[in-house]
This record gives sequence, structure tokens and C-alpha cells, in this order.
Amino acid sequence: MKITIIGPGAMGCLFAAFLAEAKQEVLLLDYRPERVELLKQNGLFVEGISGEHWVKVRISASPADAADSELVLVCVKAYHTRTAADSLAAHLAPEARILTLQNGVGNVEILSEVCGPERVWAGITSQGATAFEPGHVRHAGTGQTIIGAASGPGQEDRLAEAADLFSQAGFAANVEARVEPLIWSKLIVNAGINPLTALTRLKNGQLLHYPGTERLMEAAVREAVAVVKAMGLAPVFPDPIEHVKSVARATAGNIASMLQDVLAKRRTEIDSINGAVVTHGQGLGISTPVNKTLTALVKTIEASYEARV
Repeated sequence: MKITIIGPGAMGCLFAAFLAEAKQEVLLLDYRPERVELLKQNGLFVEGISGEHWVKVRISASPADAADSELVLVCVKAYHTRTAADSLAAHLAPEARILTLQNGVGNVEILSEVCGPERVWAGITSQGATAFEPGHVRHAGTGQTIIGAASGPGQEDRLAEAADLFSQAGFAANVEARVEPLIWSKLIVNAGINPLTALTRLKNGQLLHYPGTERLMEAAVREAVAVVKAMGLAPVFPDPIEHVKSVARATAGNIASMLQDVLAKRRTEIDSINGAVVTHGQGLGISTPVNKTLTALVKTIEASYEARV
């Protein structure tokens, strides 16, 4: 299958490397030409729980090169989704499908608005990956990848083909009929793990070693679940708190994406994760004090990179 992956961060590089090793035709898109040249020279290097992999993939800074893609994986930060969608829309064939594996909520809506809902798939993945430098990724944890179509039923065969493709590449995958619960289920996981790692600078698994962070994780997850249920949705896992803890254990050695952003003094995705819990909770009359506090603290870190001792 001809697959384009937009976003050469930790998750984008991980999927690009494994799909290329599984003999898929992979194109990695990056908006920074200088990084494109670096990745062309060095290729992708993945280390960690899956061993060491040196992989060469096709890399470009031109969205026009994705014109013949059958599947596009969107792995950019949530605040770059519209830019990515705008760059892709004019070039993709009508039969191409766009799969978001991003954090947070709102990505499906943006991609559907720009590219058409019939072309958009959404997914969640429990794969853990840490980027050390361009093209160098540590595979720190594994788990299920679940995908579904934003436009509802009618694409089961193509979704099953994609899930089988991921499985062949080493990512256990399956298909869910409803996509919205997938997105919010992933948000529940991220709301419980990401901000606490960003604030404490602990790896995922270490959050469970300390009573304070474990209690805050449980409280943030409970609030997020209350909001999700008030929206008329059900998480795709039966025990959300235990599931979030199991993800933390499975990715114990991973440096979460929000902590990676803080360490690199970049903007985080807090607004589309814990901030989304707060915003939707307000609209539903549900109090979310833990998520509100976590959001405020992470945003303070973002605003004070150059002022901190």
C-alpha cells in the first residue's frame, strides 16, 4: 500500500520505520526542508523494546508528492492539524483515506471540514515512542491500535485491510464501528498521564511509584470519564482508571509527548487534552478542578520557559 505519514516526530517515525520494513511504500512528509535533507542522509533509527532498526524511507517537504497515496497517517501536533489538512486537501485522490493518530480532540472535525468526512478515519494507539533527535526514536511501549471511520459504516473492508497492514508491521490492530468514543478514550489516557509527566519530569511508569501522582492520575481520569459519559459516550475500555495505569506500565520507559515538548521548550497539546475536559465539562455543568489545575500549571510552564530558575 502507498502510505504517506505527515509529521516526523516520535510516532510518525515509529510507524514509518515499521511500515517500511513491512514492505509498504512509505512517504514521510515534513514541512522543514532542512530536516528533510538530514533524514534523507541518515534514515530512521528505532531502538528499544523491538530491537534496533535502521530504515531508509522516502522523505519530502512537498505535499504534492502524496498525490498517489492510498492512506495518509496524520501524526502532527493538534495545533498543526489545520495547516496539515490544508496542505493535503488539494493533492490527495478522492479514494485516499486520512487516518489521525493524534492526541486530543478536534482533529477529526478539522480534517473532515477540510478534506471531507467520508475520507477521514480516526484511531488511537498505545504505542510508546520517544524522539531523541530527528529520525532517532526509542520504542518504549506497545499496545493496541484501534481505528474507525468518521463517517460511520460502509468502509469496513478498507478499515480491516488497514488494520491487517498494521498488524503485519508489528502493531496489533483492530477496527471499531464508532469513532468518537475512540477519540475520547485516548484523551482519557492522555489526560491521566501527559500533564503529570510534564509537571514532574517523570517517565510514564514512574507516575505509579508515588502516591501523589497516582492519586492525581486517578482524579484526572475520573473527571474526564464523567465528562465523556455526560456526552452520551462510553470509553472503549471497561475500567478507565486501570486501563490508564496499564498504559503507564506498558510504556513505563517512555518520555510522554507533553514532557518531550516541555524539555524542548515547545508548545504542548494541553489545550486539546486536559483543556478540552475543562471546556466540555463547563458546557455540561460538570466540575473538573483537577484537570483545570493541571491545565493552568502546564500553560504556566509553557509561558515561563525563559524565566525559570
